Amino acid sequence: IFHRFDPDLKMTVYIEDGTAVKPGDVAFVVEGRVQSLLQTERLMLNVMQRMSGIATMTHRYVKKLEGLHTRILDTRKTTPGMRMLEKEAVKIGGGVNHRIGLFDMILLKDNHVDFAGGIENAISRCHDYLKAKGKDLKIEIEVRNLDELKEVMRVGGVDRIMLDNFSPELTKEAVKIVGGKYEIESSGGITFDTIRDYAESGVDFVSVGALTHSVKGLDMSFKAC
Repeated sequence: IFHRFDPDLKMTVYIEDGTAVKPGDVAFVVEGRVQSLLQTERLMLNVMQRMSGIATMTHRYVKKLEGLHTRILDTRKTTPGMRMLEKEAVKIGGGVNHRIGLFDMILLKDNHVDFAGGIENAISRCHDYLKAKGKDLKIEIEVRNLDELKEVMRVGGVDRIMLDNFSPELTKEAVKIVGGKYEIESSGGITFDTIRDYAESGVDFVSVGALTHSVKGLDMSFKAC
């Protein structure tokens, strides 16, 4: 932000991305034209506070699952125009990016299944599309209950299964049904207090939209010295 606005601004960084901080720490010092500093102050603080808040919240979730193999995923529920920065903040906090957009992985959600006329049709048409376009993308499919899960297991042809709004008890049952054949992701209605219950069920991933859509910014200020 500083460089784009005024290339003559000189920035000295004291704390690198991903470092734990405490009140009173100085992250960086910027020198240059006072007018440039005042004009960039709010934009820089908005970005710094939001991205630090995302990284901090992600780190809390990651620590909550310490000792388990389950990874924390973000979602595409990001601020318009800020997705790449927010996704990077998730990575800095120890999380894993799910998809950047619609181009790097296929996720067959409930609407896709319903519009296609069922799970088998949705998966089949997805493979037809990939073949026609010469693309090699992983396929994930969302299931809403155990019957849909069993249908996916019968049809096959996917890489990951998303359990949407399952309880921890149903999740354990679903993990047994899948039996390690596919990656499993839990999603929907999962809170900080319940996330470890889902992870202990044996899923590979838990996606948390709140990492980017409900985050509280870290308190920061930009002061003259």
